[in-house]
Amino acid sequence: ICSDKTGTLTENQMTVQRMVTRDGAFTVTGGGYAPEGEVLDAGGSAADGGWAALEAMLRAGVLCNDSSLYEEEGYWRVSGDPTEGALLVSAAKAGINREELEHDHPRLDTVPFESEHQYMATLHGVREGDGRVTYVKGAVEKIIARCSAELGRDGSLIDLEPARIESLATEMASDGLRVLAFARKDLPAEVDEITHADVEEGLVFLGLQGMIDPPRQEALKAIEACHAAGVQVKMITGDHAVTAVAIADQLNLRRPGCALTEAVAAMSGAELAALRDDELVEAVEDTYVFARVTPEQKLRLVDALQDQGHVVAMTGDGVNDDPALRQADIGVAMGVTGTEVAKEAADMVLTDDNFASIEAAVEEGRGVFDNLTKFIAWTLPTN
Repeated sequence: ICSDKTGTLTENQMTVQRMVTRDGAFTVTGGGYAPEGEVLDAGGSAADGGWAALEAMLRAGVLCNDSSLYEEEGYWRVSGDPTEGALLVSAAKAGINREELEHDHPRLDTVPFESEHQYMATLHGVREGDGRVTYVKGAVEKIIARCSAELGRDGSLIDLEPARIESLATEMASDGLRVLAFARKDLPAEVDEITHADVEEGLVFLGLQGMIDPPRQEALKAIEACHAAGVQVKMITGDHAVTAVAIADQLNLRRPGCALTEAVAAMSGAELAALRDDELVEAVEDTYVFARVTPEQKLRLVDALQDQGHVVAMTGDGVNDDPALRQADIGVAMGVTGTEVAKEAADMVLTDDNFASIEAAVEEGRGVFDNLTKFIAWTLPTN
């Protein structure tokens, strides 16, 4: 079973816990989607102003965002992506008013998130000036590669230190946090549309936000049942490899009896792309986490596992997951977050997006098959 991580193996209830900018490191109190809590600096004091990079990063998280936060029957809920919902909550805890911010920075255009690019960008007007500003959020390595400077504590531009930022991101990811990077770029007033080319270079790095998405307890039991039944479980995710491995370890994803020296714990999309098909067939057997994977690479993983003689189930939710879902022996689409294209391509649709439902379906199917075998074995000699 090749399963997505977010929402399938985890709760899909994101909460920002840690933020890092040139201003320093900050912790965020409170859990869930309720905007109740504080942003605290390293000394434990409320970060209530004067932090240029922090404020700019939080604004980026609100403006480069397609989700909404609302209260219903006493509960706070998110309409849209839970990751983006968590960014709205962290900004609200810092006292940022979304309606005022969007009024002062009306959105003009968007480059939507796509798994092959791993970032999203939005173009905004500036009511107190005649310029334009673009905000970008996405995978740390993708954002850093497009930055040429970093926003300093006083709002000035300083030299970018990619190694330092990557080290901070890895440290956050090793604690199981999903890390997003944020950047911005000023553009001329006549610009009303943006493309990938506009954010290819010259961005100003703002900071990192790390959020936790706790593993589903029922997924932990389901994975244990899969291992007992001889079913391998592979995690396929767009997250950072360190984050994915930390969550995988909490879920006991590694096969029983598989020592560290006997397995490649994780493989990134870049490493996967560098392997020939025959090399991938060998590597895929003992790799249990695939991180930063593109939809095209999902198809390669299915082919490699099938070449090993496995019956493969592959989950997917996006339009580009169609080939992998069709190639898998059992294509599994997400009923809650999945697109109609993914659902049409799949053999099975999960109405609750829960990995435990896949395990239950395997168990039920094996029971049916076992009963058929027993019936035939009884019918032949007696008739």
